[in-house]
Amino acid sequence: MISEHDILNLFGENVRKHRRLLNISQEELAHRADLHRTYIGMIERAEKNITLVNMQKIANALEVKIEDLLKISNNENKR
Repeated sequence: MISEHDILNLFGENVRKHRRLLNISQEELAHRADLHRTYIGMIERAEKNITLVNMQKIANALEVKIEDLLKISNNENKR
C-alpha cells in the first residue's frame, strides 16, 4: 500500500516532470490552471494535500490525464 506521503511525492514529481516537458514555469502552470503559483510549488514539493478538483485543473493545464500524474515511472519501479 502506498503511503500518503508517497502519493503526494509521486504526484508532485509528475507535475514537475510534465510542466518541464512543456517548458513552462510554475507561474505559467498556475495561470493555466487558475491556481496560485505558491500552491503549485507546494504541490511539487509534496507539502500540500490536493483536492480532486485541483488535480483535474492541473491535469487539464498540463494537457494530460489525472492518471498520468499518478503513474509510477520506470525509474521508481527499479528502486
